Parts: sequence; structure tokens; C-alpha cells
Amino acid sequence: MSALLQRLPKVRGELTAHARMAEHTWFGVGGAAEVLFTPADSDDLKAFLTALDADIPLYPYGAGSNLLVRDGGVDGVMISTKAIRHHHIDGDTISVGAGWLDAEVARLAARHSIAGLEFLVGIPGTIGGGLRMNAGAFGKEFRDVVIHATAIDRQGQIHQATPKEMGMRYRHSDAPQDWIFLDATLQGTAGDEDAIRTAMKAIIAQRTDAQPQGVRTGGSSFANPDGHKAWQLIEAAGCRGLRQGNAEVSPKHCNFLINRGGASAHDIETLGETIRRRVKANADIDLRWEIRRIGNPANTRAGGGAHDQE
Repeated sequence: MSALLQRLPKVRGELTAHARMAEHTWFGVGGAAEVLFTPADSDDLKAFLTALDADIPLYPYGAGSNLLVRDGGVDGVMISTKAIRHHHIDGDTISVGAGWLDAEVARLAARHSIAGLEFLVGIPGTIGGGLRMNAGAFGKEFRDVVIHATAIDRQGQIHQATPKEMGMRYRHSDAPQDWIFLDATLQGTAGDEDAIRTAMKAIIAQRTDAQPQGVRTGGSSFANPDGHKAWQLIEAAGCRGLRQGNAEVSPKHCNFLINRGGASAHDIETLGETIRRRVKANADIDLRWEIRRIGNPANTRAGGGAHDQE
């Protein structure tokens, strides 16, 4: 049994020692989490955090769609929010738990003839992840539709904040790093279900046409710098189709890194850093990762916990 597992509070959810995070991320790579905690619900998470020792590192995640876990794994506790799935509809507003997939929320809104949330069908990931990074697609962002979000901090205290209070801006939020989002209340408008579904189909078709399909990827790899498109900078630097081991810059959309099968997390991260160097050399622009990268390099354990790079 994991020594860490023995230190953790009792829970109603599931605690798994040495969980293979490659099975929980879209890239399908990476080492093991020392412990993976899947709380039964938000109350279970609150009880866990309230009783947890302060020195144990925590790393929440949603769908694992834009998460790269390094090959040496993660010290501490990974927390999956996938089971936090409560929801409530009041007129043209929707409150949803952090574990809901963005696309699921778009379809829920459509069933209730709530317009304005169609863009969510084009965003991979969960509501919690979208709040953390102010995710967006097709001209809209989370900050455009979020009324307020609820989060819980490391000590188990509950917080509610608006996008302005969280400092939401392009692909970024200033929300404290120890906040784990529990839910969000989204503002839509009264609409026609058929028209909403037509708009969603158009978004899906556009995404299918422009982005790689049927491969392991982490979605958009780099944020667009001011006044530029990341994919154009990457292409201009000669990186379309570039490979590192079994990781490749997608020939279809060069702001997507893909696992061709058997890639390591090191392959993917090294490829991304190669892109950043080439773009810097070619255009004197620093690309910022959208993919969250955590954990230790292969065959190492940090001892003091995993780390996240910007």
C-alpha cells in the first residue's frame, strides 16, 4: 500500500494508489499519480480537503484534455472532478457542476431552448477546466457567459466569484491556484431549439474540417499571441509535420501536437519546446503553452512534489 494513501482522510469516493495517468489523459502518455482521488461529490471533496495534511501536493483535473503528465509521474494527489455533476436550470440560466463536459452543457442548453452557449460544443474538456483557463472557441469565451463560479480552496473554504473578480482574460484566469472549481452558473438567452442545434452542427463541422480527428492530442497547444495566430507562426517557422520520436505537429492543424502511437510525454513536451524556439528565432515571439504540464521527468521523483510550468 502507498505510504501516502495511509495518510489520507477516509472518503466516500475512490482513492487509487499508483494510478496510471496515461489512462486518464487525451494524450495517453505519462507516469503514475502517487494517489488518484475521485470524490463522490462536492461534499466528499470538502470533507477530504478539510482533513488533509497541508504538506500533501494536490493537482485537480477534469477530462484530461489539455493535460500532459510527465513520464516520471506526479507526487501527491491528483483529484478528478468528473463526478461533480449536479445541475439546475432556471429560465435561461444553467448551473452545472465542474465535471460536466463543455459539449454536454451545450446540448443540455439546446434541449431547453437556451441559446448563447452553442460555442461550448467546440471546446474539449470540462466546465472546471474551462473556468481555470477561460477557455473559448468560435469567437466566445467562458467569461462571456459565466455569471459566477463556485470553488473550494485547499482548506475546504467555499468561494464564489464573477469573471471580473477572477481576472478572466484571454486563455487565463487569476483565480488562486489552490481553488478547485465546483460549478458555474451560465447566462444564455431564450432561443429556438432547431436553430440552436443547427448552429451547433455548423461548429462541429467546422471543427471536424479544421482539426485533427481520430488521433490522441491535447487540443490547442499554444495561445494566440496578441495580433497573431499561433498556427500561422508555427507554420512560418517550418514546423508543420515536425516530429520528435512518435510525437508530431499535426499536418492538418499545426497548433495541435499529436501522439502517433507510443510517444512519451518527453517526446511531446520536447516537440513543443522545439516549436517555441523556432518561432522565437523566426518571429521573435514567445508562444505560451495552453497545455498544462505537470509532474517529474522520467525515472525521477521530485520529493517536494510535482510542478507546473508556464
